[in-house]
Amino acid sequence: MHMTNTKNTAATDLILVTGATGKTGRRVTERLEGLGLPVRKASRSAEIPFDWDAPETWDAALAGVGKVYLAYSPDAGFPGAAEIVGAFAERAVAAGASRIVLLTGRGEEGAVRTEEAVRATGADLTVIRAAFFAQNFSEDFLIDAVRSGTVYFPADGIAEPFVDADDIADVAVAALTDGLHIGRTYELTGPRLITFAQAVAEIAAATGLEIAYAPVPLEAFEEGMVAEGAPAEFAALFRDLLAEVLDGRNQSLAHGVRDVLGRAPRDFADYARENAAAWK
Repeated sequence: MHMTNTKNTAATDLILVTGATGKTGRRVTERLEGLGLPVRKASRSAEIPFDWDAPETWDAALAGVGKVYLAYSPDAGFPGAAEIVGAFAERAVAAGASRIVLLTGRGEEGAVRTEEAVRATGADLTVIRAAFFAQNFSEDFLIDAVRSGTVYFPADGIAEPFVDADDIADVAVAALTDGLHIGRTYELTGPRLITFAQAVAEIAAATGLEIAYAPVPLEAFEEGMVAEGAPAEFAALFRDLLAEVLDGRNQSLAHGVRDVLGRAPRDFADYARENAAAWK
């Protein structure tokens, strides 16, 4: 058997976490560091700056890395994501990072193309397909809407199995630290289906605040995003993504959290209670 020397073994233990300041990346980083594992945080503001749109930053971020948590921003389902993420994964594998845990969105055709692009590199891959994050209500995105007292969103009567970002991070860490999950695809959802109106009502109940839910057409939501400063191109792409994932295709529960962690996923009501301070 070929034995690597200690220096090389140590190097390949290094885990690169992309989106390290984001909703899942931050949690994955905290858990890995809590386990005493070596982590390199990849973000534009990191010590070694990393930018998806600047491939010249990729090699330095990948130097000495053995595993990658890959969470592409803005979304693995966006047009062009498969090409960028695929190119990055190819570079990662060539640099010695053969183990990749990829976060994508549930029910996104573009995300499936991104998964295929990463799989084509020959990486030891685990795919995590996540439902709509519960934390979208409390960390950027919809937090200002909740605080304003009215959440306008283009989902009228559509139910979603909101998943807690802490569950996503727990599954990602399990996948990064246990070879059992290589080659697997896990769909992560919460334990029940609730509409966006019900989700907002549960936040209102948890906070004691008066918060209303108002469904709006996709076009109006897109116009609102632009009015609040979002680039028009991004708003249009995001509108298209919402049209896809909010057409009813995701109105079912999956069992990825239990399959990986052996426990039930966290419930939205518990999430709302635990994060009540965020909305006050």
